[in-house]
Amino acid sequence: MAVIIDGKAVSASLRQELKAEVEALKAGGITPGLAVVIVGNDDASHKYVRNKKRGCEELGIYSEVHELPEETSQQELIGLVRKLNVDPKIDGILVQLPLPKTIDEKAVIENINPDKDVDAFHETNVGKIMIGNYRFLPCTPAGIMELIASQGIDLRGKECVVIGRSNIVGKPMAMLLLHAHGTVTICHSRTRDLAEVARRADVLVVAIGKAKFVTADMVKPGAVVIDVGMDRDENGKLCGDVDFEAVREVAGYITPVPGGVGPMTITMLLKNTITAAKARKG
Repeated sequence: MAVIIDGKAVSASLRQELKAEVEALKAGGITPGLAVVIVGNDDASHKYVRNKKRGCEELGIYSEVHELPEETSQQELIGLVRKLNVDPKIDGILVQLPLPKTIDEKAVIENINPDKDVDAFHETNVGKIMIGNYRFLPCTPAGIMELIASQGIDLRGKECVVIGRSNIVGKPMAMLLLHAHGTVTICHSRTRDLAEVARRADVLVVAIGKAKFVTADMVKPGAVVIDVGMDRDENGKLCGDVDFEAVREVAGYITPVPGGVGPMTITMLLKNTITAAKARKG
């Protein structure tokens, strides 16, 4: 039976450390500040934003939320981003995705000051991650690395397989595993014999967006299985991309859904905001 990696517990421990860092910054006259911008009425996005605001309050980070109507133009949104770029109270800017179809997400992200890009989506920060000389990391991959480290798992020489190649999770995840000296394979919809590739993995990260896609026969006995998915099963119950009950009988370590990767994502956003504030302090 696999060890369940408790994301809530790891997140809570890390937040205690971050809270102490915020207190030290405030003692030096610096209050970290995060601005979150949300456009439209997507319920899931608004839930995420509320959780981010609560996280800021918990740690003592200044936060402001800019809620814009669905009909907001790309020009108006970019105008707000540019104002936040020069606002001395704000260290981190996050534009909640997805945006309405009338707005080009890439154009908006590229207008965020890279030094305030706490999502690490700007192409400057993406390039820094590629070469290993980064200030910020995308929040979900960074949280996954913290979860793996919390179990004392050494990635050096490990066979690491990432299922999913998104710019938000799959690609940066592969780079972080590579920086930790793992041997990395990225799988996607056109990968041949995907199940066979997955079975080679000492560490399997699944971010494909398909409920219970990874089954027990796709997992190497004793493997570390990280489930990034947030799906609904046939009964409408929240589940991940991994068939948790079956795979936990085979894996050595596994993250649950909910309570695994999810709690870490916002915590890493808060960490990035504090990192930006430290840079401002010099």
